[in-house]
Amino acid sequence: MTTKVLFIGLGVMGYPMAGHLSKHCDLHVYNRSTSKSQRWLEEYEGQILLDLKKIDHKFDLVISCIGNDKDLEEVYLSEQGLLAQ
Repeated sequence: MTTKVLFIGLGVMGYPMAGHLSKHCDLHVYNRSTSKSQRWLEEYEGQILLDLKKIDHKFDLVISCIGNDKDLEEVYLSEQGLLAQ
Protein backbone atom coordinates (compact mmCIF):
# COMPACT_ATOMS: atom_id res chain seq x y z
CA MET A 1 0.00 0.00 0.00
CA THR A 2 1.39 3.38 -1.01
CA THR A 3 1.26 6.21 1.50
CA LYS A 4 -0.74 9.20 0.23
CA VAL A 5 0.74 12.51 1.34
CA LEU A 6 -0.44 16.10 0.92
CA PHE A 7 2.51 18.50 1.07
CA ILE A 8 1.63 22.18 1.56
CA GLY A 9 4.17 24.90 0.85
CA LEU A 10 6.71 24.92 -1.97
CA GLY A 11 9.00 27.66 -0.74
CA VAL A 12 12.77 27.60 -0.43
CA MET A 13 12.73 24.61 1.93
CA GLY A 14 9.46 22.95 0.96
CA TYR A 15 10.17 22.69 -2.78
CA PRO A 16 13.15 20.30 -2.46
CA MET A 17 11.62 18.50 0.54
CA ALA A 18 8.53 17.67 -1.50
CA GLY A 19 10.75 16.59 -4.37
CA HIS A 20 12.54 14.11 -2.14
CA LEU A 21 9.28 12.77 -0.72
CA SER A 22 7.86 12.30 -4.23
CA LYS A 23 10.34 9.43 -4.71
CA HIS A 24 8.89 7.53 -1.76
CA CYS A 25 5.12 8.10 -1.69
CA ASP A 26 2.05 9.15 -3.65
CA LEU A 27 2.57 12.89 -3.26
CA HIS A 28 0.10 15.71 -3.86
CA VAL A 29 1.38 19.27 -3.50
CA TYR A 30 -0.44 22.49 -2.74
CA ASN A 31 0.98 25.99 -2.96
CA ARG A 32 -0.95 29.25 -3.00
CA SER A 33 1.07 30.22 -6.08
CA THR A 34 -0.08 27.88 -8.85
CA SER A 35 2.91 28.73 -11.05
CA LYS A 36 5.29 27.33 -8.43
CA SER A 37 3.24 24.13 -8.27
CA GLN A 38 3.37 23.82 -12.06
CA ARG A 39 7.16 24.31 -12.05
CA TRP A 40 7.50 21.68 -9.32
CA LEU A 41 5.50 19.20 -11.39
CA GLU A 42 7.87 19.71 -14.33
CA GLU A 43 10.75 18.51 -12.13
CA TYR A 44 9.14 15.84 -9.97
CA GLU A 45 6.44 13.18 -10.06
CA GLY A 46 3.25 13.85 -8.20
CA GLN A 47 -0.03 15.67 -8.48
CA ILE A 48 -1.09 19.23 -7.86
CA LEU A 49 -3.96 20.21 -5.61
CA LEU A 50 -5.13 23.58 -6.90
CA ASP A 51 -7.71 24.39 -4.23
CA LEU A 52 -7.93 23.14 -0.65
CA LYS A 53 -11.73 23.21 -0.96
CA LYS A 54 -11.49 20.49 -3.61
CA ILE A 55 -9.78 17.83 -1.54
CA ASP A 56 -11.25 14.56 -2.77
CA HIS A 57 -8.47 12.24 -1.64
CA LYS A 58 -8.01 10.58 1.66
CA PHE A 59 -4.47 11.40 2.76
CA ASP A 60 -2.46 9.39 5.25
CA LEU A 61 -0.33 12.42 6.11
CA VAL A 62 -0.44 16.18 5.68
CA ILE A 63 2.91 17.94 5.84
CA SER A 64 3.30 21.69 5.69
CA CYS A 65 6.38 23.81 5.29
CA ILE A 66 5.16 27.38 5.68
CA GLY A 67 7.53 29.92 7.21
CA ASN A 68 5.25 32.85 7.97
CA ASP A 69 2.73 32.55 10.83
CA LYS A 70 0.11 34.64 9.01
CA ASP A 71 0.39 32.45 5.91
CA LEU A 72 0.13 29.31 8.05
CA GLU A 73 -3.05 30.62 9.69
CA GLU A 74 -4.55 31.41 6.29
CA VAL A 75 -3.79 27.96 4.87
CA TYR A 76 -5.14 26.10 7.90
CA LEU A 77 -7.69 28.32 9.64
CA SER A 78 -9.39 30.50 7.00
CA GLU A 79 -12.84 29.67 5.63
CA GLN A 80 -11.13 28.21 2.55
CA GLY A 81 -8.40 26.57 4.64
CA LEU A 82 -7.55 22.98 5.27
CA LEU A 83 -9.34 22.57 8.60
CA ALA A 84 -12.61 23.89 7.17
CA GLN A 85 -12.59 21.01 4.73
